Amino acid sequence: MTPLEILTATATGNPAPRIPVFCNMSDHGARELGMPAKQYFSRGEYVADGQLRLLRRYGYDNIWSLHYVGKEAELLGCREILFADDGVPNVADFVIKNLDDIAKLDIPTDITQHPAWQSVADCLKILCCEVGTTHPICAYVTASTTLPAILMGMDKWMELFLLGPFDVRDELLRKCSDFCRQEIAALRALGANVLIYSTPFGSPYFVSRKQIEQKVMPWMRRDLLPGGNEDIVYYCGMAGFNDVIDLVFDELHIKTHYISPLADLAEAKRLIGNRGLTCGVIDDIKMIHWSAEQTRAEVQRIVEIGKTGGHFLFGNGVMPMAVPEANIRTMVDAAFEYGRLP
Repeated sequence: MTPLEILTATATGNPAPRIPVFCNMSDHGARELGMPAKQYFSRGEYVADGQLRLLRRYGYDNIWSLHYVGKEAELLGCREILFADDGVPNVADFVIKNLDDIAKLDIPTDITQHPAWQSVADCLKILCCEVGTTHPICAYVTASTTLPAILMGMDKWMELFLLGPFDVRDELLRKCSDFCRQEIAALRALGANVLIYSTPFGSPYFVSRKQIEQKVMPWMRRDLLPGGNEDIVYYCGMAGFNDVIDLVFDELHIKTHYISPLADLAEAKRLIGNRGLTCGVIDDIKMIHWSAEQTRAEVQRIVEIGKTGGHFLFGNGVMPMAVPEANIRTMVDAAFEYGRLP
C-alpha cells in the first residue's frame, strides 16, 4: 500500500500494514539544499525540491507545501519577513498597526493572482506531479480567529478579541474568514489533500470553553462551510484541546485531531474512539536534548497507547532545526517498527 492508501485505510478503519507516520520539517529544506532560508523560500521549486529530498532521506509518509506562516500575512499586505537560518521565519511588519487599519484591510478578490501566491502554487504543482498519487500532501491554513495574531500581534489581538470594540473585532474576523475560505479552496484546487487547520483559539489553553463555544466556533464553521471537512485536521499548535474534542465533532464535524504532546493521549483516544483519527504527537522540543534511546522509548510509548483499535497516526509538532539528525531518524524508524499492525 502507498502512504496515501495507508492514511485513507487508517482513517476509515480498514486494514493497513502499519499506522501512518508523519514528520513535519518545513524549515529543514534550506539546509538540505545548502541555501540561506531567504533564498530557499523565495521560489516554490526550491521548497518542493527540499521537501522531496527530505522525504527520500527519512522515508516518512507525508510531504509539506507550507513555506512559513507569515506567507498568509504577505498575501494581506505584510512587507517584511524576518528570515533566520536556524529557525522559523517571522512577520517583521504588522499589517494592522492600529484599529483604524482594520477598515483599510483589503482582502484580495483572488489570492491566486497575488505575487506572493506564485511560490505556493509552483511548489504544489511539483509535489502533485511527483508524489500526488502516492503521498499525503499537507498544506497549512490559519483559522480566522487566529489569523489576526500574525496581522497585528498576539497582545493587541487578545485585547480586541476579549474587550472590543466588538464591531471592529467582528469586521476583522469577517475579513479573515473570507481570506481563509479562499485559501482553503485554492490549496485544494492545487492538489493539497491534508489541510492543517491551525486554530490555537480553539484550545481552552487560550480562551475558555464557553468563549470557544460562543465566539470561536461560529467563525470556524464559517471558515469551513464551503468545501466540507473530510481533509481537515484540527490543530491547536502544541496546546491541548481534549476538553473540546466532543464539541469539535458536534459543531465542526472534523474527524482528524492532532493531539498536543502535553495532553493525555489515552484520554484523547478514548474520546475520539472510532469516530475519527487520533494523531499522537511527540514533543519535538524535548527531542533537542534527548538521546536516541530516549526518543525511541517515547515513540514506543505513544504508539502503544494509540495503535490499539486502529484509527491512529503518529506525528511530531514542527521539528526544530536544533534536533539532532540521529533523533529524527530514530523517531521515524521507531514509529515504523512499533506501528506495524497484525
